[in-house]
Amino acid sequence: MDKPLLPDPARRIAAWCVVALLVAGVVAVGIWLCVTFKTAVTPVLLALLGTALLGPLYRRLIKMKVNKSLAAGLTCAAVVAVVGGASWVVVNALIDSGEQIVSSVQRAATDLLEKFGGEGTTLGDLGDKAQDLLAKFGGTAASGVLAGVGIVGEIVATAVLAMLLIFFFLRDSDRAMASLRGFAPGDSADTAEAMARRAFEAVEGFMRGTTFIALIDALCITVGLLILRVPGAVGLGALVFVGAYIPYLGAFISGTVAILVALADRGVVIALWALGVVLAVQVLEGHILQPMIQSRTVQMHPAVVMLAITAGASVAGIIGMLLAVPLTAAAFGVLSEIRKNYAARPSSPSVAQKSSYDAGGASS
Repeated sequence: MDKPLLPDPARRIAAWCVVALLVAGVVAVGIWLCVTFKTAVTPVLLALLGTALLGPLYRRLIKMKVNKSLAAGLTCAAVVAVVGGASWVVVNALIDSGEQIVSSVQRAATDLLEKFGGEGTTLGDLGDKAQDLLAKFGGTAASGVLAGVGIVGEIVATAVLAMLLIFFFLRDSDRAMASLRGFAPGDSADTAEAMARRAFEAVEGFMRGTTFIALIDALCITVGLLILRVPGAVGLGALVFVGAYIPYLGAFISGTVAILVALADRGVVIALWALGVVLAVQVLEGHILQPMIQSRTVQMHPAVVMLAITAGASVAGIIGMLLAVPLTAAAFGVLSEIRKNYAARPSSPSVAQKSSYDAGGASS
């Protein structure tokens, strides 16, 4: 028999490389399709996240013998009421304190110009230069406003479509699982259902835990900023709540904004106190809230989370950053289910025969 060209370890490595290339190719094609059809894919993904977050409320209504369609409608109506009320509070807070924040930043700019500005530089000179720039790029600004109106319309349409999809996903979840079992080839229906359930449970746990942690972070930082009498504390707390859905990066950005506002309005001492509040909340989140609340969900290393956020931002911007971590959690859930099924597989026939032969020989 001819000796193989490559030793067994090299052939195993080559086989794994082929598998990795095939998986990478499938993932690349999937990402390309999602980017190409992002107008349709984005509402679906947002609806899946919303369904994962609202699932407990819907199931509670079902246990109360409420009709499925009515339960799904009540769940969506509750979300609209909560989101609308929160948006109203945030907008009012920003309107009330926005002028104060702007004036604080102007005072900070004046102080910086007096300390570090060049000779002869005044705010009047900067205002004249700003007017020249506005006159020069007025057409560009007008086109930017029109583009902004188009973006707002697209966001509203995406939100409405996502809410409708949440209604259908909640109401017809059992039909979706039956369809998945029907599409599964051969006798792999149980495995496909287990993988789908594990992925959805990972996303559900991540969304529920992140929302609870975001609420605690926002309340703590809002209370701290109110005690320090920082303008726009409620609006800054809302920014912290929204930013918490982007792990690490969102907390850093929202906390930095709060510290800058405190620095502009109250000075260095209050800004340092605001920094202490933000750091204390981050320590509370990282050492107590995260281990306690998300201990039953898929745990990912911070490096994996940062890489997922970076990849999501490069593919789809802010939406990609929001979707990257829950989708990665779903992927980790699927991998854990595959690993569990692989570990639970029975031994090969040769091993089983050998063990039975050994047992028979020992008994004789």
